[in-house]
Amino acid sequence: MKNMKMYEPQDKMIMLIKDNYSVLQALSCFGINLGFGDLTVEETCQTNGVDTYTFLAVVNFTINDFSNFDDDEQINVPTLLHYLEASHRYYLDFQLPFIRRELQESISENDHLGMLIMKFYDEYAHEIRRHMKYEEKTLFPYVQSLIDGHPILDYNVEMFSKHHEQTDKKLRELKLMIIKYLPSDSHRNNMLTATLYDIYNNEEWLHHHAEVEDHIFTPAIRRLELKMKKQDVTKNISSMVFKGGQEQSELLSDRERDVIIGVVQGMQNKEIADHLCISVNTVITHRRNIARKLQIHSAAGLTIYAIVNGLVDISSVKL
Repeated sequence: MKNMKMYEPQDKMIMLIKDNYSVLQALSCFGINLGFGDLTVEETCQTNGVDTYTFLAVVNFTINDFSNFDDDEQINVPTLLHYLEASHRYYLDFQLPFIRRELQESISENDHLGMLIMKFYDEYAHEIRRHMKYEEKTLFPYVQSLIDGHPILDYNVEMFSKHHEQTDKKLRELKLMIIKYLPSDSHRNNMLTATLYDIYNNEEWLHHHAEVEDHIFTPAIRRLELKMKKQDVTKNISSMVFKGGQEQSELLSDRERDVIIGVVQGMQNKEIADHLCISVNTVITHRRNIARKLQIHSAAGLTIYAIVNGLVDISSVKL
């Protein structure tokens, strides 16, 4: 039965585990060690370098199915990435081999049907391993590149293909085969029952893992991608303005820059001519050349150009 309490930072960590012992697996994946005494959730997370908000988001989601993460900017992606990477290590390095040993010890070597079920389990384990290794090879490095601010090109979260339903189906078939078809004596029956219990817990854990990926991790990656795209647009615009302006400025002569400054300061052609000790016709010629080189034909456009390229200070311009 689910405990519908929504856990908060000031709740005692020990009470959270007492209410929901399944959280123990999440603790190790977040890198939180036992022995936290009467510390609160927030104190325990801070002691172990874990983002409290993200920890509680995963816990409240897996316990109570609370999910409203599409626009949740508080989710800490590095914490979530570490949690999922550690979950993979736990499952691939411990859980899969552990259940296989249990199943192997529960089946007689002379039981050909049992051997076929072992083969089926190995195929299931291979499928799980293949899927998780795919994520570790492609998705996780991509997310880390987003965190680092240098995203891997030619990839996005929409390319993250999942096979959760397929693996869930294989696990259900495995349970049914054990329950329906494996004969055993009383001793092996106890062993098979214990193995089945672990498989059921394993199925629930895998379901929560997939749900966290789908409903918390994936939306968080989409937000990172959107943020990165906005930064790229800003960077590109800035580069176009400043780099392009600098290149165009290099085409201008010193006298043409002086003429631009005069225009920006509100001078008429004659005033610019007098100030620069040149003829009005020369000023007009310079202005034509400036317009041709910069493709800017208005005083307002020249003002923006002059400010962006440092020819004048914005404080000296009458807006």
